[in-house]
Amino acid sequence: MHLEIVSPEQIILSGEVKTVSVPGINGEFQMLDNHAPVVSVLKSGSIKLDSSVNLPKGLKDKFYQENSKMCFDISGGVIELNDNKVVILID
Repeated sequence: MHLEIVSPEQIILSGEVKTVSVPGINGEFQMLDNHAPVVSVLKSGSIKLDSSVNLPKGLKDKFYQENSKMCFDISGGVIELNDNKVVILID
């Protein structure tokens, strides 16, 4: 599925991922390929991607590895998943 992480200043990441986990207001949840449509508010926490994601060289310093996941900390935002495209708007 295609993932875009967007801040007010820039597009943080735009690329293909196998899984993405986000800190929803009712707890962390994970989305896989062909997941049902989702719209949710996000709280402070980490966006977690499968470690096979190919991060461009300029973005590797924004992410950190935790176990087998690549993580990116956020203070909140919203997420929409529809037609295998995930858009995360972060604060």
